[in-house]
Amino acid sequence: MELGGATWPQVEATGARTVLAVPLGSLEQHGPHLPLDTDTRIAVAVAGGLTGLCEGVVVAPAVSYGASGEHADFPGTLLVGHSVLSALLTELVRSARRSFAGVVFVNAHGGNEEALVSLEHRCAAEGDDVLVWRATPAGGGDAHAGRTETSLLLAIEPGAVRLELAERGRTEPIAQLLPRLRAEGVRPVSSNGVLGDPTGANAEEGRVLLDALVRDLAAAVSAHWSPSPSPSPS
Repeated sequence: MELGGATWPQVEATGARTVLAVPLGSLEQHGPHLPLDTDTRIAVAVAGGLTGLCEGVVVAPAVSYGASGEHADFPGTLLVGHSVLSALLTELVRSARRSFAGVVFVNAHGGNEEALVSLEHRCAAEGDDVLVWRATPAGGGDAHAGRTETSLLLAIEPGAVRLELAERGRTEPIAQLLPRLRAEGVRPVSSNGVLGDPTGANAEEGRVLLDALVRDLAAAVSAHWSPSPSPSPS
């Protein structure tokens, strides 16, 4: 079930064992070839895939603004601070108590991490059953708007990818770039906003990546809320 399109009697009828999945993304630059809401689209696709593997999951509308201060120098990026984001998500958890057994946040934007750590501490202190899941492809992939995210978008919504505009950015290991990224933001480090190389990205690779992410999320949810929600019969 998608929560945004449901009625309150439908939600009430799902029972107290239902888990709410909340996709978390951002609205930030993703190079010259990917849309600003790339992270949100990925989070929504992964959360949507979860419903095919686990019963008892309701997917909420995405939180589509994230903590994206490192991308603020690029036009179109809209962001909220870590404290604001953490407070917003905390309030969502509190309001979900009446209807759901717990909440899983499906996060596809690494910049949200500080807010999510704060959220986890608050929820633990208040006794809420919350799982924070991070969309990290096996092997890590490249950091931003590179082959990994481009392949995922080609699988999720190919019409949103301007592949003819894709160009290589900074390809050094992210650990090497991190000090400058934290001190200066992305634009002084990579003028096109890309941290990686999107050339060679393809939909087939994206489908493999997406399937792996969905299965990883389903395993995390099933382990956290055992025996319910449980894997759906194949």
